[in-house]
Amino acid sequence: MLSGYDRDAERQRLLTRRTLVLGGMQAAVAGVLVARLYYLQIVEADRYTMLADDNRISLRLIAPPRGLIVDRNGVPLAVNEQNFRINLVREQADDLTRVLSQVEKLVGLTDVDLRRIQRDIQRSRRFVPVTLKENLTWDQVSAIEVNIPDLPGVSIDVGQVRSYPFGETMAHVLGYVGSVSEKELENADDPLLSLPGFRIGKNGLEKEHDLALRGVAGSQQLEVNAVGRVIRELSRDDGQPGRQVTLTLDAKLQHYTQQRLAEHESAAAVVMDVKTGGILALGSSPSFDPNQFAMGIGYEAYQALLKDEHNPLTNKAIAGQYPPGSTFKMITALAALESGIVNAQHRVTCTGHMNLGDHRFHCWKKGGHGTLDMVGALMNSCDVYFYDLAQRIGIERIADMARRFGLGDRVGLELPGERPGLVPDPKWKKQKLKQPWHPGETLIASMGQGYVLATPLQLAVMTARLASGRAVQPHLTKAIEATFTETVDWPRVAVKPEHLAVVLAGMNAVSNIPGGTGYKARIAVPGMELAGKSGSAQVRRISMAERNTGVKKNEDLPWRERDHALFVAFAPVQAPRFACAAIVEHGGGGGAVAGPVVRDILLECQMLEASRANVAQQADLRGGPVGTGGGMAETAE
Repeated sequence: MLSGYDRDAERQRLLTRRTLVLGGMQAAVAGVLVARLYYLQIVEADRYTMLADDNRISLRLIAPPRGLIVDRNGVPLAVNEQNFRINLVREQADDLTRVLSQVEKLVGLTDVDLRRIQRDIQRSRRFVPVTLKENLTWDQVSAIEVNIPDLPGVSIDVGQVRSYPFGETMAHVLGYVGSVSEKELENADDPLLSLPGFRIGKNGLEKEHDLALRGVAGSQQLEVNAVGRVIRELSRDDGQPGRQVTLTLDAKLQHYTQQRLAEHESAAAVVMDVKTGGILALGSSPSFDPNQFAMGIGYEAYQALLKDEHNPLTNKAIAGQYPPGSTFKMITALAALESGIVNAQHRVTCTGHMNLGDHRFHCWKKGGHGTLDMVGALMNSCDVYFYDLAQRIGIERIADMARRFGLGDRVGLELPGERPGLVPDPKWKKQKLKQPWHPGETLIASMGQGYVLATPLQLAVMTARLASGRAVQPHLTKAIEATFTETVDWPRVAVKPEHLAVVLAGMNAVSNIPGGTGYKARIAVPGMELAGKSGSAQVRRISMAERNTGVKKNEDLPWRERDHALFVAFAPVQAPRFACAAIVEHGGGGGAVAGPVVRDILLECQMLEASRANVAQQADLRGGPVGTGGGMAETAE
């Protein structure tokens, strides 16, 4: 048995061992903690600093300003204006339904707005801001700012909205911007497209040059608190603004052209620089306000545009396909001259009709024109004369000549939606309709009817090539920043100059010799005279019964059954510089209706040029800067 002393010693030894074990365990735990702290604070310091900054710092993309679009003289056509909008970050909103309800009470959200917001929330990541409402008034901004503490995740953002100062005047050329669709977002690799309220080009030049106009995204670092509220901006990179696009358009001439076209129910016109190919004006009427689309057009307003029988959303200058009527007769005349089968002195006697087999082809003048040569036939627009030419040379020669002058295919203008028109031949008919070509169809095609179709743009190109003798290509973009695309050294059209001179003499006779079909549309200002060709294109077949009883006057028919009125011309006659083609849908006689439109536009064009040249000359004499001219010139009758 152990003595008391031994028992105390044994307890002491046991206590010491336990102390050592516990101390060792404590030391081990402390070592683990120290090692862990060392690992976290030293080894992983950068990583956790970054994570802490991620919680403290919010990195956001900045949409760059969209590039401006200006006319040839620097007049702004598409600009940016300040736009206040409400954004919501979904992950910061504790109760989305309550937040939306509060915002609805403060600024008013329609059912359409709410459906769009729900769609945007579902397709966006939780940390990506979603736009609740745009174009806020100061009162609405104030109401939201006052209630911000009760609206977690909501913030006011100052962005930009596209604005078109000329409104309807430039709508079909500039197009418009719109919100990014789900399909566009899925197929895009540009982070800009995910930004709230970001818009891209949807039509016109806004769409054609969208990447250049869009710019490169910037970024900003914001310090935020625990609930995501912005405390301060730490850094900012504004990115690269979109590039400026300079057009060949003349804003004053475009405005005048659009106003002139608006005097008719539905019309289109194109003005082209004969030397450079630059489009100076491209009008289509009726038009629409692109600002409605940039701000978000309502359903009812959009449906009204869609249902309008005059098709205001269609750019008729490039997408309207019409029988060119007698404006096509220059092509038939050139084809005949180039064939060598006939010459300019070839004469035909018009009695008012021509028989081919058992079918009779009528001239527009019931009693006939008598005996005419080629210039006289162009001057009087005699159908029988061109029936005779077509019968002699065949459709293939006519089709080939038409294609040399820009008909039958897209001319490649930098606008979406251009249509190709149609120059028919036996091969086309066999492939498309599975039918053979008939001789009578050649006669009809020779005067721009039947299957032949052309756009006003193509007719302007045709006229410019006739006036210059060169294969001029049209374009709307003069420059993107310093990258100029305008070209002036065009190759010659493959026709003999003496043959071209005959056709130009015929166009001059049309406009400047009494009795010509376009004489009433002449320009009487010395040195500014035009040479042109009228055309009236039937949109329905006139029956023999109508011919026997008397064809109804155009104005007595329903609007959609009336003839189209066309006119093409260039000016000035002695030194061609400008070409113009116009169509008045269901307008009637080309010389009487479309002719005055082209006359006024070409006169305005020359008056503007003369005014600017005078201003430049005066400035040069004074040694001062060159201006761009004064107001709109008056139209001489």
